[in-house]
Amino acid sequence: MMSEETITLYEAIGGDETVKALTRRFYELMDTLPEAAHCRAVHPLDLTGSEEKFYEYLTGYLGGPPIYMQKRGHPMLRRRHFVAEIGPLERDEWLLCFRRALDETITHPKLREVIWPPIEKLAFHMQNKE
Repeated sequence: MMSEETITLYEAIGGDETVKALTRRFYELMDTLPEAAHCRAVHPLDLTGSEEKFYEYLTGYLGGPPIYMQKRGHPMLRRRHFVAEIGPLERDEWLLCFRRALDETITHPKLREVIWPPIEKLAFHMQNKE
């Protein structure tokens, strides 16, 4: 008799090392791509804190340890982002950076296909201006 083992996306992509690489690459792209300038402008000059929080959030979001929740409570992402004006341009630039980072760090195309739609939906949800 064969048993099927269920694993999380976190485990499937390679766990902590991959989430760190994805997050690091995302912020490197945001910080350096001219086509992400508007998105970059709504972030603090020092991206260290933003990167840490996003890493913590993604870890739990993908099925790993709930680091963000343990340290900071419920994410309430939209509410926490009201301090930044996020319009279509900022949203699309954020998505550009995430898509590139995802494509560069997650080798399996099916895993990217599973991760992308909810991330895209989340980015649209975060938009708070037209």
